[in-house]
This record gives sequence, C-alpha cells and structure tokens, in this order.
Amino acid sequence: MKLYPLKFNPILKERLWGGTKLKDVLGKPIENDITGESWELSTVEGDVSIVANGEFSGNSLQDLINNYPEELLGKSVYARFGKEFPILIKFIDAKQDLSIQLHPNDELAKKRHNSFGKTEMWYIMDADKGAELIVGFNKDVTKDEYAKSIEEDSLLDLLNYENVKEGDTFFINTGKMHAIGAGVLLAEIQQTSDITYRVFDFNRRDKNGNLRELHTDLALDAIDYTKKDDFKVKYSDKKDSVNNMVSCPYFNTNILELTKDLELDVEKRDSFTIYMCVGGKATISNEFGSVSIKKGETTLVPAQSKKINIITTSAKLLEVTI
Repeated sequence: MKLYPLKFNPILKERLWGGTKLKDVLGKPIENDITGESWELSTVEGDVSIVANGEFSGNSLQDLINNYPEELLGKSVYARFGKEFPILIKFIDAKQDLSIQLHPNDELAKKRHNSFGKTEMWYIMDADKGAELIVGFNKDVTKDEYAKSIEEDSLLDLLNYENVKEGDTFFINTGKMHAIGAGVLLAEIQQTSDITYRVFDFNRRDKNGNLRELHTDLALDAIDYTKKDDFKVKYSDKKDSVNNMVSCPYFNTNILELTKDLELDVEKRDSFTIYMCVGGKATISNEFGSVSIKKGETTLVPAQSKKINIITTSAKLLEVTI
C-alpha cells in the first residue's frame, strides 16, 4: 500500500476554561467561545481521528493502523505498541487557568486503569502578557505537608510559577504537578492516555453549577514531592536545520524553522513522522503524495516513507517521531 501524508479533521473539545484562540489564531472551525482543545491525532476511544485528504478520506486513523500497521507505524513501533497509536497530539487554548493536576506513570496507570501513563511536552505558541504556567513545587515537600495543604486550601503556596512567552518549551514527566495558566495557547505532545488526577480546581463550578471531580486520594501515591528544575527545555533554534528539543522513551521532538525547502532521508527512521505547523506554512510530501499545512495544522507521514520533502519559504514545524 502506498501511504501518503495524512491530514485529519480536528476533534474540538468544549472546556470550562476554553476560549476562542483556536479560531482566532489557528483558524479552527469552533462553534462556541469555550473551546479549549483541538485533538489533531488521536485513537483514544470515542475520539478517533478521521482522515480529511486523499484516497483514504473518511477512514479512521485506527482503521489504517489495523490494515497497514507496519507501513504506517514502523516495524519497531508496531512491535512495541501493537496496533495502539502511542501519541496524542493537541492544540490547547486556556482562556482561564486549567485545574492543577498530574499524571500517573506507566506502572501505576496500568495497575489502576489498564492504560499508559502520561508524559507530555508543551510548546508555547502564544501567551498574553503576564501569562504563566504552574510546573512542580517551589520546595521539597512531604506527603503529609501536601495533604495538609489540600485540607487547608493552601496548595497554591507550595507551587512553582513560570512566566512564559512564544517558543518556550516544557517537558512534563509523570508525577509532576502542573497547570496551564490563563492566556496561554500551546501545542501538546503526549503519550496516548487520558488519565489525569485533578487535585485543585479553584473551587469552580461547571455550567450546571457542579464542582468538578477531584482525585485527591489517587494522587497521593502518584506525586513527585521533590523540587526539580528539569522542566524547561533548552534547544538550538538554528534555521533550516533539524534541532532536537526532547528525547524520551515515549517520543522525540525536533523543531525546524525553515526559510527554504528541505529534503530528509528517513529510510532508516522506522517510525511515522508527525509535523505540527506552529508558524507559517509548508507542503509536506513523500513518494506517494503531498499535503499542505499552515499554522495550527498537523500531518502524519507514514513510516514506509523513504524521503520527506518540505517545500516552504517560511515555516516553523514541530517534528515528532518514536
């Protein structure tokens, strides 16, 4: 089978904290003013991406994986994950602060939820003046200190705040307390998992007047209570080059800021390649076809590709592989 670069219909998610930047900045077809997420590539049950271009238009990503696992995923990825797509790709718009949360590691998530854990990274695409993230603690704390802060509604005093601007990148490993702050638009790359332990939600109520569920007890054994400065990603921004940002067991992410065409030899990659366009526009092609993407769009280049050609005069792309 000849698999060309695939583009998918965005899966748009209404969120209590969402806004309109997915439409205003990225051109997504949102229908309300509280849209918080655009799921770009997903095989999460109930939210499976549908192909939007070419011969396979209307087919689901899961159907293509089922039919052409090695050609689409790569032999090594298929051997490791079977027919499960290991990555979930999103754009997120936080008009309000997200809840403070963390994710369990693989071992705990498997035991409790029969799921992968959730390691993720964020690339800041747009940030209002003064916008910030919560990442980790501002000091080492004990489990008892943490539990007391929950009881006394003083958790915010223990957390670390980071001011952000476009281009800032953060790696969020499992167990790390985190929250996206109001005014931030970002690209998120994560393990395929929707397991989140919410520990504080600013006492907000949903549209029906209800407090959202907290996972206080589940979180206790999943939290990393130590203060760490391992979350801010330093990377080269050399133009017209492939610059590594994050390499971890679950995904590898590079950034390409291009002012001219680029040809990549990927015959030995043995992995699919995802491109998230975070600036400008480009045409991405392999031996079997091409697709055009602009800021806020994503394409999946199947693993059977031997070469990837990127045609552009100005584009900023996040490149994700396994």
